[in-house]
Amino acid sequence: MKNTILYIVVPCYNEEEIIKDSVKILRNKLKQLKEEEIINSESKILFVNDGSRDKTKYILIDICRANNDCLLINFVKNFGHQNSVLAGINYSSECADAIISIDADLQQDINAIEDFVKLYDQGNDIVYGVRNNRKTDGLFKRFSALLFYKIMQILGCNIITNSADYRLMSQKAAQTLEQYTETNIFLRGLILFMGFQSDIVYFDVKEREKGKSKYTVSKMISLAIDGITSFSVRPIRFITLLGLIICMLSIGMITYSIVTYLQGGIVPGYTTNVVSTWFMGGLLMFSIGIIGEYIGKIYIETKKRPRYIIESAILNKETEEK
Repeated sequence: MKNTILYIVVPCYNEEEIIKDSVKILRNKLKQLKEEEIINSESKILFVNDGSRDKTKYILIDICRANNDCLLINFVKNFGHQNSVLAGINYSSECADAIISIDADLQQDINAIEDFVKLYDQGNDIVYGVRNNRKTDGLFKRFSALLFYKIMQILGCNIITNSADYRLMSQKAAQTLEQYTETNIFLRGLILFMGFQSDIVYFDVKEREKGKSKYTVSKMISLAIDGITSFSVRPIRFITLLGLIICMLSIGMITYSIVTYLQGGIVPGYTTNVVSTWFMGGLLMFSIGIIGEYIGKIYIETKKRPRYIIESAILNKETEEK
């Protein structure tokens, strides 16, 4: 369907080692799709520089000044991967019929783009990219990723296992996404929550050719917390249930102690008291921490601060700022 204007959104953070190679590969793929009339000739690649501290920004500025099919948004500082993807989607929804987001390292198979567009042409507003396997991951990454999805599902966050931010959204879905104004965003859950007609494309992941992954364990934990607190109150309900169980056990222990005392027995318990005191203290601190996380999210949301700030942009040949 050659009339489909496709925008490929590429979030970038400290990718100076690989960005030139990625741009070349993406431009070749875009050119191929245009020549085969799979997409419209007005289709473009939109890079979102997430406050990189290396030379990524300046490399992309030179590339976008020289090529009409490359656009650029520069953040004033690092606002995170989710906000980078969101900014690209928000801008692209004004111009594109369909939007695909993909990481700058291109570990995700770009040959799956044709499959995304094909399913879009069949009437799907969202096409999710899901990894075939995790053979390219190390043992720790495999384990942590498996744990991530299991915890998310147990705690009530609806998410597709092994899904990624490699996905296609129609203009209608992208414009609907703009109506969700929360500061703490979790796109994998939020986009699924919208409920548009969707399908799945399975893709392979290759090893990173240059540079290091910016997706650390701490960032994965932060993403999980955002996902859980954005879509589930189950942790608070677990605390309530745990409190009820402890209350019932306490009533049992009180009854036992009273009966033993009335029978003239000695109620043992120095070790029990010490252990139970430390255990309850730790449990209370942990529970307060969980509740505090939710309260903190509410506090941040009420401030209604911008999710990102654009320093500059190259969106066409005539202007470099918007």
